[in-house]
Order: sequence, then C-alpha cells, then structure tokens
Amino acid sequence: MNTEIKKITVAGFRVEVVRKDIKNLHLGVYPPHGRVRVAAPLVVSDEAVRLAVLDKLGWIKQRKAEFERQPRQSRREMVSGESHYFLGRRYRLRVHERPGPARVAVRGVDNLELFVRPGLSSEQREEILHRWYRAQLKELIPPLLEKWQDALGVEASDWGIKKMKTKWGSCTVAARRIWFNLELARKPVQCLEYIMVHELLHLLERHHNERFSELMNRHLPLWKNYRAMLNGLPLGHEEWKEETENA
Repeated sequence: MNTEIKKITVAGFRVEVVRKDIKNLHLGVYPPHGRVRVAAPLVVSDEAVRLAVLDKLGWIKQRKAEFERQPRQSRREMVSGESHYFLGRRYRLRVHERPGPARVAVRGVDNLELFVRPGLSSEQREEILHRWYRAQLKELIPPLLEKWQDALGVEASDWGIKKMKTKWGSCTVAARRIWFNLELARKPVQCLEYIMVHELLHLLERHHNERFSELMNRHLPLWKNYRAMLNGLPLGHEEWKEETENA
C-alpha cells in the first residue's frame, strides 16, 4: 500500500497527515497528549485536510483538554509500596525476592504480591507483571468474546493482545481480527467489554458514522459512561515499543 506521511499546522495545532490507499478521511486525537492524526486518501489535498480539521476544531480542543486533565502515573520503579492497578482497583505492590519461578498474586483486598529472583532490574520486574496482566486478559477475554459475538451476531476469526500507544483496541476488518491493548488489564471489566463491543461492531459497520453509533446505543446503552470511565482513569507511564502476541 502506498503511504505518504507529512505534518501540517492547522489553527496552531500540529497535525500528522497519513495519506494511503483508502476511500474516506479519518481524524483522531490520541493519548497521552492529544496528538492529532488524519488518515486521508491519496488524492485528498492539504487544503481539504485543513478544512476537515477546522470543521472538527471544537471537538479536537475538547479531546486534547480531556487528555491533559487525565491523571498519569509516574514511571514505576517496581518496588514495594508503589501503586498498581488491576481491573480498575488500586493495589499496593509488595516485592519478595527469593529463588524460584517468578509469579504474581493478589492477596487480600489491596495487595499485589510480586515474587522475583534477587537482583532483577525494574524493567525485568515490570515485564513479569506485564506477562501476568496478559495471562489475566487471556482468561477474561474468551467468555466475554463468546457472549458478545452471540449477542451481536458476528464472529472474529482471531484476536490478540498487544501494547499500543494510541488505541485501546483495533479491528482488522478484512482479516476479522480483534486486538486489545494490554493496558486494559488495569481497567474495570466494563471498559474491556466496551472496547470489545466497539471493535466487534466494526465487523458490521467499518466507519464511525451514525449507523455505528446507533448500533452501540442499541447493544451497549451505557457505552458513553464506560468510555468516560476508561478515559478518566490514570494513564500508565508509556515508553512502549509496540509488541504483539496472538491469543
């Protein structure tokens, strides 16, 4: 696929314009700092992109302000006493250095126990926690996916979990493949379901148009509440390189 990437300035905002072989123009504002990105057909001019951005200027400013207000965690050092989130609940990390396999366990109502070999770096400890998050999502997703595929009358051919900097989920419509952001392990289950319904509905409606909103309203009436919940929770510290793993 031919792709052209450039940056333009519109009303004081830097806008990343990605031109590729697509039919429609798509505009998005992405966390953590409200990056503005436009995916546009190859034949669309810069002036047409500027007009599209100006038409959505109020919405862009609102989304950027929401991201700026959203609390952020500082970089985690992976030491005892730190706060970490799992399924929307805040836990206090307790690190135990001892020989044997690494593992993570929830103890009581507010303790997250991390068992590691002595001498591991903070990055290695964090990777152990991320593997645990991935394992928890792999247990949570299949029954929810079965529930919502039946409810929506669609079926994904495959799904996976990956770290993503700008999206909570994605749907590759042609391959019928759904991706979930690893960060969803930190969020309430309702947020995972909202993303699941959103991406599955793209198998019925590719675009974020009026029909898509109607489908969301019909099948998940509280989806806007869940979206607000998702966007209101603390953002994790992000210095990620994207990595993928199939389910």
